[in-house]
Amino acid sequence: MRQLEPLVKLVITTGEPAGIGPEVSIVAAKQFLLEQPNASITLLGDQTLLKEALHGSNDDRLQVEVVPLIAPSIPGVLDAQNSPYVIQLLDRAIDGCIAGQFDAMVTAPLQKSVINQSGLAFTGHTEYLAQRCSVKHVVMLLSAALNEGFLGISSARDFRVALVTTHLPLQKVSSSLSQELILDTIQIVHRDLQLKMGISNPVIRMSGLNPHAGESGYLGREEIDMISPAIDAAKKTGINVSGPYPGDTMFDPKALEEVDAFIAMYHDQGLAPFKFITFGGGVNITLGLPIIRTSVDHGTALDIAGKALADAGSMLEAIRAAYQMARTQKKLVN
Repeated sequence: MRQLEPLVKLVITTGEPAGIGPEVSIVAAKQFLLEQPNASITLLGDQTLLKEALHGSNDDRLQVEVVPLIAPSIPGVLDAQNSPYVIQLLDRAIDGCIAGQFDAMVTAPLQKSVINQSGLAFTGHTEYLAQRCSVKHVVMLLSAALNEGFLGISSARDFRVALVTTHLPLQKVSSSLSQELILDTIQIVHRDLQLKMGISNPVIRMSGLNPHAGESGYLGREEIDMISPAIDAAKKTGINVSGPYPGDTMFDPKALEEVDAFIAMYHDQGLAPFKFITFGGGVNITLGLPIIRTSVDHGTALDIAGKALADAGSMLEAIRAAYQMARTQKKLVN
C-alpha cells in the first residue's frame, strides 16, 4: 500500500490480561493496518500476552511496547495483583498522547471490580481519564454506523448517544443533575462533534428524565427546573439542540436520519436502545478531553478468553474511529 500522508500514530492499551483485550487488540490492529497505509499502532502490554502481535507480520508500523505483568496471567482467571499493571497501561497511553507521541489512544476492556478489590479506587475508564487529564467534566458517547435502509433510513449514518451521567446508581441520578451539568454536556458534545468529527453544525436531541418528559410537572419537575433551561441556554449560544423528549420516543426512525447526537440523562436510558440497535458494533468515545480516546463497547468476556473465539469487530471499529478523529482534528488545526 502507498502511504498518502503523514502517519497517524495510535496507541492501544490491551486491558485486563485475563480477558479478551490482548487477543482482539492484536487481531484488530493487524486488520486495520492492512486497510490503512497512513497509520502506525503501538500495543502496550506484557510480552507473553502480545508475542503473537508481530508473528507473520513484516509491517514495522505495528510495534509492541512492553509493560510487564506483576503476576502471571491465566485466561479467564482474574488476579487483583495485576490491577496496577492495567492502570500503568492507561497512564502510559495518556501521557504519550498528552506529550504528542501518539495522536489517539484506544482502550481494550478492563475489569473494574478486580481493580477495586486490589484497593485502587476506580469507577471506570471515562472517570479515570478525566482525573488524569485534569478535566472537570467529560462525556461518554457511544457511536455506531447504521447501514442504508436500516429502519427505512435513506443513507448510511453514524448513530451517536451521549450521557449526562454515567456509572451511577439509578437512585442518585436525579440529585446528580443540574442545569450547569446539562448545559456543559450539551456544549462538550457540540464542540467535539465539530472539532473531532468534522460536523460543522451538529443537530442534537436531548431526552428528559421522567416518563413522558415529566408531563408538565405531573411526573417530575427535573425537565422544568433543569433540563429545559439548559437547552434554552444552549440555543442562545447558537447550538442546534432540541428537547426534552420522552425517553421512549426520542429514538424514532426519522430522528436517526436527521440527528447527529442524542443525549440521554443516565446510562441505561441511552445505552439500552443503542446496544439493541447496534448489536455490539459500537465504539465508546470520551468527549471533552484534550486527547482522543476510543474504546470497545463490550466487556472482558472472561468465559471465552484465550479460546480464539472473541470477535475483534468492536475493537476494529474503535481503531477506525480514533484514526478518523485524529485525521479530522489534524486538518482543522492545520
